Amino acid sequence: MARASYLFTSESVSEGHPDKVCDRISDAVVDLYLKADPYSRVACETLTTTNRIILAGEVRGPDSVTHAQIEEVARRAVKEIGYEQEGFHWKTADVSIYLHAQSAHIAMGVDADGNKDEGAGDQGIMFGYACTETPTLMPAPIYYSHRILKRMAEDRHSGKRPEFGPDAKSQVTLRYENGKPVGVTSAVVSTQHAEGLTQEEVRELVRPYITEVLPEGWACPEEELYVNPTGLFVIGGPDGDAGLTGRKIIVDTYGGAAPHGGGAFSGKDPTKVDRSAAYAARYLAKNVVAAGLAEKCTIQLSYAIGVSKPLSLYVDTHGTGKVEESALETALGKSMDLSPRGIREHLQLSRPIYERTAAYGHFGREPDADGGFSWEKTDLAEAIKKELP
Repeated sequence: MARASYLFTSESVSEGHPDKVCDRISDAVVDLYLKADPYSRVACETLTTTNRIILAGEVRGPDSVTHAQIEEVARRAVKEIGYEQEGFHWKTADVSIYLHAQSAHIAMGVDADGNKDEGAGDQGIMFGYACTETPTLMPAPIYYSHRILKRMAEDRHSGKRPEFGPDAKSQVTLRYENGKPVGVTSAVVSTQHAEGLTQEEVRELVRPYITEVLPEGWACPEEELYVNPTGLFVIGGPDGDAGLTGRKIIVDTYGGAAPHGGGAFSGKDPTKVDRSAAYAARYLAKNVVAAGLAEKCTIQLSYAIGVSKPLSLYVDTHGTGKVEESALETALGKSMDLSPRGIREHLQLSRPIYERTAAYGHFGREPDADGGFSWEKTDLAEAIKKELP
């Protein structure tokens, strides 16, 4: 039986965190290729450190995409994040590109050919989750952690808070009673800041964002509010700590409130089920909850490289379901084609919509008019209910 009363914590990181800089650059490369050819294959990894950006991986796409264009989108991404610092600057950073052709053996297993449908780009397990804790059907701790940093970034970009630097982290601990979040027991925000500010000055700059984001009456005790607890945070971003693509997979998903299959999203085109099937699992879980069929829903999908059908579909409604989980598994399988091609076509994933996903979570976002975050729609809810006995 699930515990009724407990504390649970999730963290978020800003777009200027070193790992998130890498995620954004990798996804900018994905978008560059998909814009040139929606059937491009991309697996791009990025490393950043003091004034260096290194890209490596496998691609298959049109020759019109050049290394000069890849370097340009990398620099543009860093510029838009806001890095113009001596140790990491969009204009002066050294950019090295080591992208090569996709393995012919992988391509052979993934490509459609004759009567063979497009196969999964790799083996693996993917999870999706939704719950009724927040309006976006996301777990509350990660929801509030993201929102604090996003609001700080908005005011940094607008010029309202030039004291903030691009690199920041947040962490929110919530108290649950009878399985529902009821208040914050502690909050942590560490933000890069302009030189000359004291720790107390930074604390007072950050405080309004926490107050604004949290529901009324949820504020934590003053002694449990930690802002830059180590003191100064002037040196940040890749100059302070090396970054790598794919190292913030829990920040990207559910803040630890749900399982994770282990595969990162950023830098991968939608034939990679690490990305597309995780999006599909979230889409299905969110539609189950939106349909009123459960208050919580976890979905697992599994795939084998080169095989088009999912090997398994598992549903867990954590004791909150209105129908049998086995019936939901059957209904979901009928409601959506969960082959890699089926997912890509249903959610229209072969579009340049990925750079925007690289910060503040891939889930719990508003669907965009151009198809971004299509997996956040709840347009499948009625179809699922119709498939139930």
